[in-house]
Amino acid sequence: MEGKVSRASRKLEASPIQELSQLAQTCGAINLAEGFPDFPAPPHLKAAALSAITADFNQYRHVQGICHLLATQMKGRHGIAVNALSDFVICCGQSEAFAASIFAIVDPGDEVLLFDPAYETYESCILLAGGIPVYVPLSPPDWSFKKDELMKYFTSRTKALVLNSPHNPTGKVFTRDELETISEACKIMECFAITDEVYEYITYDRELHISLASLPGMQERTIITSSLSKTFSVTGWRIGWACAPANIASAIRNIHVKITDSAPAPFQEAALTALQSPPDYYCSLRTEYEARRDYVVQILSVLGFQVRFKPKGSVFIFAELPDHCELSDIEFVKKLIEKAGVAAVPGCGFFHTTPQPQDGEKYQRRYIRFAFCKSGETLSAARQKMEQCVNEDGQLSF
Repeated sequence: MEGKVSRASRKLEASPIQELSQLAQTCGAINLAEGFPDFPAPPHLKAAALSAITADFNQYRHVQGICHLLATQMKGRHGIAVNALSDFVICCGQSEAFAASIFAIVDPGDEVLLFDPAYETYESCILLAGGIPVYVPLSPPDWSFKKDELMKYFTSRTKALVLNSPHNPTGKVFTRDELETISEACKIMECFAITDEVYEYITYDRELHISLASLPGMQERTIITSSLSKTFSVTGWRIGWACAPANIASAIRNIHVKITDSAPAPFQEAALTALQSPPDYYCSLRTEYEARRDYVVQILSVLGFQVRFKPKGSVFIFAELPDHCELSDIEFVKKLIEKAGVAAVPGCGFFHTTPQPQDGEKYQRRYIRFAFCKSGETLSAARQKMEQCVNEDGQLSF
Protein backbone atom coordinates (compact mmCIF):
# COMPACT_ATOMS: atom_id res chain seq x y z
CA MET A 1 0.00 0.00 0.00
CA GLU A 2 3.05 2.26 0.14
CA GLY A 3 2.37 3.61 -3.34
CA LYS A 4 -1.10 4.78 -2.37
CA VAL A 5 -0.08 7.60 -0.05
CA SER A 6 -1.09 11.06 -1.23
CA ARG A 7 0.92 13.29 -3.55
CA ALA A 8 0.89 15.92 -0.82
CA SER A 9 2.55 13.60 1.68
CA ARG A 10 5.19 12.62 -0.84
CA LYS A 11 6.22 16.25 -1.15
CA LEU A 12 7.36 16.18 2.48
CA GLU A 13 10.66 14.40 2.97
CA ALA A 14 12.40 13.50 6.20
CA SER A 15 15.30 15.86 6.80
CA PRO A 16 18.83 14.99 7.95
CA ILE A 17 17.92 16.79 11.17
CA GLN A 18 15.49 14.00 12.08
CA GLU A 19 18.17 11.35 11.61
CA LEU A 20 20.61 13.34 13.73
CA SER A 21 17.96 13.81 16.43
CA GLN A 22 17.62 10.04 16.68
CA LEU A 23 21.40 9.72 16.91
CA ALA A 24 21.46 12.33 19.68
CA GLN A 25 18.86 10.41 21.67
CA THR A 26 20.77 7.17 21.20
CA CYS A 27 23.99 8.81 22.41
CA GLY A 28 22.30 10.64 25.27
CA ALA A 29 23.68 13.92 23.94
CA ILE A 30 23.01 17.27 25.61
CA ASN A 31 20.29 18.89 23.54
CA LEU A 32 21.29 22.30 22.19
CA ALA A 33 19.40 21.46 19.00
CA GLU A 34 15.74 22.02 19.73
CA GLY A 35 14.30 25.36 20.74
CA PHE A 36 12.51 24.42 23.92
CA PRO A 37 13.59 25.19 27.51
CA ASP A 38 14.80 22.44 29.83
CA PHE A 39 14.07 24.55 32.92
CA PRO A 40 10.69 24.79 34.71
CA ALA A 41 7.81 26.90 33.47
CA PRO A 42 6.84 29.83 35.73
CA PRO A 43 5.23 28.43 38.91
CA HIS A 44 2.19 30.71 38.78
CA LEU A 45 1.36 29.45 35.28
CA LYS A 46 1.61 25.81 36.33
CA ALA A 47 -0.62 26.57 39.30
CA ALA A 48 -3.16 28.23 37.00
CA ALA A 49 -3.19 25.18 34.70
CA LEU A 50 -3.64 22.78 37.62
CA SER A 51 -6.45 24.93 39.00
CA ALA A 52 -8.20 24.88 35.62
CA ILE A 53 -7.97 21.09 35.41
CA THR A 54 -9.31 20.72 38.96
CA ALA A 55 -12.14 23.12 38.12
CA ASP A 56 -13.07 20.80 35.22
CA PHE A 57 -12.17 23.06 32.33
CA ASN A 58 -11.37 19.89 30.40
CA GLN A 59 -13.74 19.96 27.42
CA TYR A 60 -13.80 21.80 24.08
CA ARG A 61 -13.55 25.46 24.87
CA HIS A 62 -12.88 28.92 23.46
CA VAL A 63 -11.66 31.36 26.11
CA GLN A 64 -12.64 34.75 24.77
CA GLY A 65 -10.72 36.52 27.50
CA ILE A 66 -7.46 35.62 25.73
CA CYS A 67 -8.56 37.66 22.72
CA HIS A 68 -9.39 40.70 24.86
CA LEU A 69 -6.00 40.57 26.58
CA LEU A 70 -4.19 40.20 23.25
CA ALA A 71 -6.14 43.10 21.76
CA THR A 72 -5.09 45.29 24.68
CA GLN A 73 -1.45 44.29 24.25
CA MET A 74 -1.46 44.96 20.51
CA LYS A 75 -2.92 48.40 21.02
CA GLY A 76 -0.44 49.24 23.79
CA ARG A 77 2.71 47.83 22.17
CA HIS A 78 2.13 48.48 18.48
CA GLY A 79 -0.77 50.91 18.21
CA ILE A 80 -2.80 48.27 16.33
CA ALA A 81 -6.54 48.50 16.99
CA VAL A 82 -8.21 45.11 16.58
CA ASN A 83 -11.65 43.70 17.37
CA ALA A 84 -11.27 41.09 20.09
CA LEU A 85 -14.57 39.45 19.10
CA SER A 86 -13.89 38.97 15.40
CA ASP A 87 -10.17 39.28 14.63
CA PHE A 88 -8.60 36.42 16.64
CA VAL A 89 -8.46 32.65 16.28
CA ILE A 90 -7.07 30.66 19.21
CA CYS A 91 -5.17 27.66 17.81
CA CYS A 92 -3.03 24.71 18.88
CA GLY A 93 0.19 26.69 18.91
CA GLN A 94 1.64 29.05 16.33
CA SER A 95 2.24 26.09 14.03
CA GLU A 96 -1.47 25.41 13.59
CA ALA A 97 -2.22 29.14 13.39
CA PHE A 98 0.29 29.43 10.54
CA ALA A 99 -0.96 26.31 8.75
CA ALA A 100 -4.60 27.39 9.01
CA SER A 101 -3.63 30.84 7.72
CA ILE A 102 -1.90 29.33 4.69
CA PHE A 103 -4.84 27.04 3.96
CA ALA A 104 -7.19 30.02 4.30
CA ILE A 105 -5.55 32.14 1.59
CA VAL A 106 -3.39 29.95 -0.68
CA ASP A 107 -4.80 28.19 -3.74
CA PRO A 108 -2.89 25.67 -5.90
CA GLY A 109 -0.34 27.54 -8.01
CA ASP A 110 -0.17 30.59 -5.75
CA GLU A 111 3.34 31.75 -4.88
CA VAL A 112 4.42 32.59 -1.34
CA LEU A 113 7.63 34.53 -0.66
CA LEU A 114 9.88 33.55 2.24
CA PHE A 115 13.20 34.92 3.45
CA ASP A 116 15.96 32.31 3.29
CA PRO A 117 17.22 30.72 5.54
CA ALA A 118 13.76 29.80 6.83
CA TYR A 119 12.11 27.61 9.43
CA GLU A 120 11.20 24.42 7.57
CA THR A 121 7.53 24.25 8.67
CA TYR A 122 6.64 27.22 6.45
CA GLU A 123 7.54 25.40 3.24
CA SER A 124 5.69 22.26 4.32
CA CYS A 125 2.44 24.16 4.88
CA ILE A 126 2.72 25.96 1.55
CA LEU A 127 3.35 22.71 -0.32
CA LEU A 128 0.41 20.98 1.37
CA ALA A 129 -1.82 23.84 0.23
CA GLY A 130 -0.58 23.41 -3.34
CA GLY A 131 1.35 26.66 -3.22
CA ILE A 132 4.83 27.40 -4.54
CA PRO A 133 7.51 28.65 -2.13
CA VAL A 134 9.69 31.43 -3.59
CA TYR A 135 12.79 32.25 -1.57
CA VAL A 136 14.36 35.67 -1.08
CA PRO A 137 17.96 35.16 0.09
CA LEU A 138 19.30 36.82 3.21
CA SER A 139 23.05 37.37 2.89
CA PRO A 140 25.56 36.68 5.67
CA PRO A 141 27.00 37.87 7.91
CA ASP A 142 24.19 40.26 8.93
CA TRP A 143 21.46 38.39 7.03
CA SER A 144 20.27 41.40 5.08
CA PHE A 145 18.35 41.40 1.81
CA LYS A 146 18.90 43.64 -1.20
CA LYS A 147 16.11 46.15 -1.01
CA ASP A 148 16.39 47.20 -4.64
CA GLU A 149 15.98 43.57 -5.73
CA LEU A 150 13.05 42.53 -3.52
CA MET A 151 10.42 43.39 -6.13
CA LYS A 152 11.87 40.98 -8.68
CA TYR A 153 10.71 38.04 -6.57
CA PHE A 154 7.06 39.12 -6.81
CA THR A 155 4.91 38.02 -9.74
CA SER A 156 1.25 38.19 -10.66
CA ARG A 157 0.88 34.84 -8.86
CA THR A 158 2.28 36.07 -5.53
CA LYS A 159 -0.39 35.60 -2.86
CA ALA A 160 1.59 36.28 0.31
CA LEU A 161 4.94 37.05 1.92
CA VAL A 162 6.02 35.31 5.13
CA LEU A 163 8.02 37.31 7.67
CA ASN A 164 9.57 35.78 10.80
CA SER A 165 11.03 38.43 13.08
CA PRO A 166 12.85 37.90 15.39
CA HIS A 167 14.17 35.32 13.00
CA ASN A 168 14.82 31.61 13.32
CA PRO A 169 17.58 30.46 12.77
CA THR A 170 19.72 33.63 12.56
CA GLY A 171 18.42 35.77 15.43
CA LYS A 172 17.96 38.72 13.08
CA VAL A 173 15.43 41.40 14.02
CA PHE A 174 14.19 43.15 10.90
CA THR A 175 14.69 46.92 11.08
CA ARG A 176 12.00 49.52 10.49
CA ASP A 177 13.71 50.45 7.22
CA GLU A 178 13.56 46.83 6.07
CA LEU A 179 9.93 46.50 7.18
CA GLU A 180 9.01 49.62 5.23
CA THR A 181 10.58 48.13 2.11
CA ILE A 182 8.60 44.92 2.64
CA SER A 183 5.35 46.75 3.32
CA GLU A 184 5.66 48.90 0.20
CA ALA A 185 6.23 45.81 -1.93
CA CYS A 186 3.20 44.04 -0.41
CA LYS A 187 1.00 47.07 -1.03
CA ILE A 188 2.18 47.52 -4.61
CA MET A 189 1.60 43.83 -5.39
CA GLU A 190 -1.67 43.65 -3.41
CA CYS A 191 -0.62 40.56 -1.48
CA PHE A 192 -0.97 39.31 2.07
CA ALA A 193 1.76 39.21 4.70
CA ILE A 194 1.85 36.42 7.28
CA THR A 195 4.06 37.13 10.28
CA ASP A 196 5.52 34.71 12.80
CA GLU A 197 6.13 36.76 15.94
CA VAL A 198 6.70 34.02 18.54
CA TYR A 199 9.95 35.68 19.72
CA GLU A 200 8.38 39.13 19.96
CA TYR A 201 9.36 39.56 23.64
CA ILE A 202 12.83 38.02 23.29
CA THR A 203 15.07 40.75 21.90
CA TYR A 204 18.49 42.01 23.01
CA ASP A 205 20.76 45.05 23.08
CA ARG A 206 17.78 47.42 23.38
CA GLU A 207 16.46 46.11 20.06
CA LEU A 208 12.70 46.49 19.68
CA HIS A 209 10.35 44.18 17.84
CA ILE A 210 8.14 46.03 15.35
CA SER A 211 5.05 44.26 14.05
CA LEU A 212 4.70 44.59 10.28
CA ALA A 213 0.95 45.14 10.76
CA SER A 214 1.68 48.43 12.55
CA LEU A 215 3.03 50.08 9.40
CA PRO A 216 0.65 52.26 7.33
CA GLY A 217 -1.65 50.25 5.08
CA MET A 218 -0.50 46.86 6.40
CA GLN A 219 -3.04 45.87 9.05
CA GLU A 220 -5.68 45.20 6.39
CA ARG A 221 -3.41 42.69 4.64
CA THR A 222 -1.44 41.14 7.52
CA ILE A 223 -2.08 37.91 9.42
CA ILE A 224 -0.16 37.91 12.70
CA THR A 225 0.66 34.53 14.26
CA SER A 226 2.23 34.01 17.67
CA SER A 227 1.94 31.91 20.82
CA LEU A 228 2.64 31.52 24.52
CA SER A 229 5.33 28.92 23.87
CA LYS A 230 8.58 30.88 23.83
CA THR A 231 7.62 33.83 26.02
CA PHE A 232 6.37 31.67 28.88
CA SER A 233 8.48 28.50 28.43
CA VAL A 234 5.46 26.29 27.73
CA THR A 235 6.13 24.90 24.26
CA GLY A 236 4.10 21.77 25.03
CA TRP A 237 0.92 23.62 25.96
CA ARG A 238 0.12 24.43 22.32
CA ILE A 239 -1.63 27.76 22.80
CA GLY A 240 -1.22 30.10 19.84
CA TRP A 241 -3.27 32.49 17.78
CA ALA A 242 -3.80 34.19 14.48
CA CYS A 243 -4.92 37.81 14.30
CA ALA A 244 -6.30 39.15 11.03
CA PRO A 245 -9.07 41.31 9.57
CA ALA A 246 -12.46 39.79 10.43
CA ASN A 247 -13.17 38.21 7.03
CA ILE A 248 -9.75 36.54 6.92
CA ALA A 249 -9.95 35.51 10.59
CA SER A 250 -13.31 33.88 9.83
CA ALA A 251 -11.73 31.77 7.08
CA ILE A 252 -8.86 30.78 9.39
CA ARG A 253 -11.33 29.93 12.16
CA ASN A 254 -13.36 27.67 9.88
CA ILE A 255 -10.24 25.67 9.02
CA HIS A 256 -9.07 25.54 12.64
CA VAL A 257 -12.43 24.19 13.83
CA LYS A 258 -12.44 21.48 11.16
CA ILE A 259 -8.88 20.39 12.03
CA THR A 260 -8.62 20.56 15.83
CA ASP A 261 -11.87 22.17 17.05
CA SER A 262 -10.21 23.89 20.01
CA ALA A 263 -6.89 24.43 21.73
CA PRO A 264 -6.34 22.62 25.08
CA ALA A 265 -8.96 24.01 27.46
CA PRO A 266 -7.05 24.13 30.79
CA PHE A 267 -4.06 25.75 29.13
CA GLN A 268 -6.30 28.38 27.56
CA GLU A 269 -7.46 29.20 31.09
CA ALA A 270 -3.86 29.40 32.25
CA ALA A 271 -3.11 31.71 29.32
CA LEU A 272 -5.27 34.34 31.02
CA THR A 273 -2.76 34.37 33.87
CA ALA A 274 0.23 34.42 31.52
CA LEU A 275 -1.06 37.34 29.47
CA GLN A 276 -1.55 39.42 32.60
CA SER A 277 2.09 39.07 33.65
CA PRO A 278 3.61 42.33 34.90
CA PRO A 279 6.23 44.28 32.88
CA ASP A 280 8.95 42.97 35.21
CA TYR A 281 8.36 39.47 33.88
CA TYR A 282 9.24 40.49 30.32
CA CYS A 283 12.25 42.50 31.48
CA SER A 284 13.59 39.50 33.40
CA LEU A 285 12.96 37.24 30.41
CA ARG A 286 15.11 39.42 28.16
CA THR A 287 17.82 39.91 30.77
CA GLU A 288 18.17 36.20 31.52
CA TYR A 289 18.17 35.17 27.87
CA GLU A 290 20.66 37.88 26.96
CA ALA A 291 23.03 36.51 29.59
CA ARG A 292 22.63 33.00 28.17
CA ARG A 293 23.24 34.32 24.66
CA ASP A 294 26.44 36.07 25.71
CA TYR A 295 27.66 32.98 27.55
CA VAL A 296 27.15 30.66 24.56
CA VAL A 297 28.62 33.19 22.09
CA GLN A 298 31.72 33.35 24.29
CA ILE A 299 31.95 29.54 24.47
CA LEU A 300 31.60 29.09 20.72
CA SER A 301 34.08 31.85 19.92
CA VAL A 302 36.73 30.34 22.18
CA LEU A 303 36.19 26.96 20.53
CA GLY A 304 36.85 28.46 17.11
CA PHE A 305 33.34 28.99 15.77
CA GLN A 306 32.87 32.20 13.83
CA VAL A 307 30.00 34.18 15.33
CA ARG A 308 29.98 37.04 12.84
CA PHE A 309 26.43 38.01 13.73
CA LYS A 310 25.42 38.22 17.38
CA PRO A 311 21.68 37.47 17.51
CA LYS A 312 19.42 40.42 18.27
CA GLY A 313 16.46 38.21 19.15
CA SER A 314 15.13 34.63 19.43
CA VAL A 315 16.90 31.84 21.35
CA PHE A 316 19.37 30.68 18.68
CA ILE A 317 22.93 31.33 17.61
CA PHE A 318 23.72 30.63 13.95
CA ALA A 319 27.45 30.05 14.09
CA GLU A 320 29.82 29.41 11.21
CA LEU A 321 32.18 26.44 11.43
CA PRO A 322 35.83 27.11 12.32
CA ASP A 323 38.04 28.13 9.39
CA HIS A 324 40.17 25.01 9.69
CA CYS A 325 37.16 22.66 9.62
CA GLU A 326 36.76 20.80 6.33
CA LEU A 327 33.63 18.91 7.41
CA SER A 328 30.17 19.85 6.16
CA ASP A 329 27.61 21.02 8.69
CA ILE A 330 25.93 17.58 8.77
CA GLU A 331 29.25 15.77 9.17
CA PHE A 332 30.31 18.16 11.93
CA VAL A 333 27.08 17.81 13.91
CA LYS A 334 27.30 14.02 13.67
CA LYS A 335 30.84 14.17 15.10
CA LEU A 336 29.74 16.65 17.75
CA ILE A 337 27.07 14.21 18.90
CA GLU A 338 29.27 11.12 18.77
CA LYS A 339 32.51 12.58 20.16
CA ALA A 340 31.43 15.43 22.43
CA GLY A 341 27.92 14.29 23.36
CA VAL A 342 26.36 17.63 22.35
CA ALA A 343 23.57 17.99 19.80
CA ALA A 344 23.05 21.00 17.51
CA VAL A 345 21.27 21.52 14.16
CA PRO A 346 23.08 21.61 10.79
CA GLY A 347 22.24 24.83 9.00
CA CYS A 348 21.59 23.28 5.59
CA GLY A 349 18.06 22.35 6.65
CA PHE A 350 17.16 26.04 6.73
CA PHE A 351 18.57 26.99 3.33
CA HIS A 352 16.68 26.65 0.07
CA THR A 353 18.39 29.01 -2.37
CA THR A 354 21.60 28.69 -4.38
CA PRO A 355 24.32 30.99 -3.00
CA GLN A 356 25.70 33.73 -5.21
CA PRO A 357 29.31 33.25 -6.43
CA GLN A 358 30.52 36.25 -4.44
CA ASP A 359 29.11 34.70 -1.25
CA GLY A 360 31.07 31.49 -1.63
CA GLU A 361 29.58 28.30 -2.98
CA LYS A 362 29.70 26.37 0.28
CA TYR A 363 28.50 28.80 2.95
CA GLN A 364 25.13 27.08 3.21
CA ARG A 365 26.97 24.00 4.47
CA ARG A 366 29.01 26.00 6.98
CA TYR A 367 26.46 26.99 9.63
CA ILE A 368 25.33 25.30 12.83
CA ARG A 369 22.35 26.38 14.94
CA PHE A 370 22.70 26.22 18.72
CA ALA A 371 19.73 26.78 21.04
CA PHE A 372 20.55 28.60 24.28
CA CYS A 373 17.10 28.36 25.90
CA LYS A 374 18.58 25.93 28.41
CA SER A 375 19.47 26.00 32.08
CA GLY A 376 22.82 27.27 33.25
CA GLU A 377 23.71 23.72 34.30
CA THR A 378 22.96 22.38 30.82
CA LEU A 379 24.98 25.09 29.08
CA SER A 380 27.91 24.58 31.45
CA ALA A 381 27.83 20.82 30.91
CA ALA A 382 27.80 21.33 27.13
CA ARG A 383 30.82 23.63 27.42
CA GLN A 384 32.74 21.06 29.44
CA LYS A 385 31.95 18.27 26.98
CA MET A 386 33.02 20.33 23.97
CA GLU A 387 36.22 21.48 25.70
CA GLN A 388 37.24 17.83 25.99
CA CYS A 389 37.43 17.70 22.18
CA VAL A 390 39.74 20.63 21.53
CA ASN A 391 43.09 20.43 19.76
CA GLU A 392 46.39 22.05 20.75
CA ASP A 393 45.10 25.40 19.49
CA GLY A 394 42.11 25.19 21.81
CA GLN A 395 39.65 24.66 18.96
CA LEU A 396 37.21 21.82 18.36
CA SER A 397 38.73 19.09 16.27
CA PHE A 398 37.31 15.73 15.22
